[in-house]
Amino acid sequence: MSGPATHCGAGGDPEDLTSGGSLPAVWREHAGRQPDRVCLHDPDTGWISRGELAEESAAVAGRLFAAGLRRGDRVLLSAPAGTALVAAHVACLRMGLVVVPLNAALRRREVAHIVADAAPRGAILDDADMRAWVRRAAPEAVVCTSAVHLRSGKVPSLDDLDGNEPAILGYTSGTTGAPKGAVLTHANLLAGAEALRRAWDWRDSDRLVLALPLFHMHGLGVGLHGTLHAGAAAVLQPSFDPGAVIDAVLEHRATLFFGVPTMYSRLVTHRRSGELAGLRLAVSGSAPLAAELHRGLEAATGLRVLERYGMTETVMLVSNPLDGERRPGSVGFPLPGVDLRLMAPGESPGSAPEVAAGMSGEIWVRGPNVFAGYWCRPGTGPRSDGWFSTGDIARRDAEGYLYLEGRTTEVIITGGLNVYPREVEEQLADHPAIAEVAIAGRPDEQWGELVTAYVVPAPGRRTPTAADLRSHVVDRLARYKQPRAVVPVEAIPRNALGKVQRHLLGEVAGTEAAAT
Repeated sequence: MSGPATHCGAGGDPEDLTSGGSLPAVWREHAGRQPDRVCLHDPDTGWISRGELAEESAAVAGRLFAAGLRRGDRVLLSAPAGTALVAAHVACLRMGLVVVPLNAALRRREVAHIVADAAPRGAILDDADMRAWVRRAAPEAVVCTSAVHLRSGKVPSLDDLDGNEPAILGYTSGTTGAPKGAVLTHANLLAGAEALRRAWDWRDSDRLVLALPLFHMHGLGVGLHGTLHAGAAAVLQPSFDPGAVIDAVLEHRATLFFGVPTMYSRLVTHRRSGELAGLRLAVSGSAPLAAELHRGLEAATGLRVLERYGMTETVMLVSNPLDGERRPGSVGFPLPGVDLRLMAPGESPGSAPEVAAGMSGEIWVRGPNVFAGYWCRPGTGPRSDGWFSTGDIARRDAEGYLYLEGRTTEVIITGGLNVYPREVEEQLADHPAIAEVAIAGRPDEQWGELVTAYVVPAPGRRTPTAADLRSHVVDRLARYKQPRAVVPVEAIPRNALGKVQRHLLGEVAGTEAAAT
């Protein structure tokens, strides 16, 4: 069995997580019951009510329908966070279109890959270059800056959705290679939002300051969908600025803030960080939150950040408890409806028992939030019995708390022994000569792979040698886990949400490693 999920408010039939039918159906119910209640604050135009969002999204749906888009068609979306983007997103979901969120930072080659893979019939894109790239790659697609530039039309049937219909085609972050499109159904999205509503006691009185981008599962699937599902309100931020976040928390009497570790590292050093103390809940995800930063935030703000774990393919899977100990370095327990197993390499649920507490294993999951499969890739995704291998490695402690240790594709095999990069990175993080560090393997004829530290030196400090780093961790890590080589780099390559892109480390290396 999985860990004690009751810590996250589990209970009842997992199917009950989808009893609302779909997110649009729940949103329509909220709008019908209290149409004048505010739900979104646009950085430029101010507050919008539930009823106004319902009306605006219906009008957008009419324009998209008049442009020839029909149920099941894929639509690319990319724009700054605001009412216009949310209305377009909601309209697409309400009329059965499949949203393909795009990161505005993508370049032509990356956009061309997604267009070729998804075969979109429409695109609403704020960036002129991106519109040009899509027009060249998909000349038959309807491409516009905003839906208001399309002619108005009769509103099609809305909200009559089957849970098994695709809702979002979410392209993976690409931390291990070319992005793949994960097909998330309406039932997946609803189950994910409802699990979080229960686990975090998400109330209609909550207000979330949302500075996360709306092209990623953290900002879109958790922040926006969760807010609208709970009947709550979100204060959208066009970008992340620590002072602006603190101002928004105070001005709008916010109760929630969701961020990534890089955001929290900037907030904790801000002179006004103590003004965040009024938040009911601060959540971190998308990349590991260092235990030292977790403790620093508590000291500065009084907040014990709640760390959770999810992925594009599954929405959210695991969370520290709302009520109870939130352990630094741990992501907590499975969310309501989620089955989770830790399996030894080469094993899967049903073939062998889970690994024992304290042992590392690959995370397998099953539940109504787990995606249907990868777009146009038959045979990928969950097994026929619903189990999906996440590719992530973790261990459980004696109390059932889950600790992430890396990915199976990141595992370094040196001298026949496995080394997980995150463990080494955490132990090197407090070295005074290091600003940032990432660990990866480099081919070696003798050892198979050398544990290699890609280091951004601290300002005014020389790059530490491998011997320096080994000395620093000599009492913390087994010898085979200690770095045998150092590569100085100007920056650690990360994606938009802060995850280290290990497959790019070799491309950013400033010099050859000096193995010692």
